Amino acid sequence: MVMLFNSALAQNDSSHIPVKPVLAIHGGAGTILKKNMTPEKERAYLDGLKAALDKGYSILKKGGTSLDAVEAAVREMEDNPLFNAGKGAVFTNEGKN
Repeated sequence: MVMLFNSALAQNDSSHIPVKPVLAIHGGAGTILKKNMTPEKERAYLDGLKAALDKGYSILKKGGTSLDAVEAAVREMEDNPLFNAGKGAVFTNEGKN
């Protein structure tokens, strides 16, 4: 799940409040037991999450739309085999084992 938040408060026409977008992502709903999480595996997950955030945020920094940013972040997570997102997800592969 990827969401985009706009941190600007309601404003009137005479004021200008700088807008800083915020991306929030969720790496999945599966369970990884602490006993099965190695430092290397944890680093791989964190790197994957950071890559998704970086992909989306880079679009925003270049003036892209929030929709383009969210789509880019989602695609990054879908392409990462560590995350149960989109293609390759549990429901996508159901009955194919």
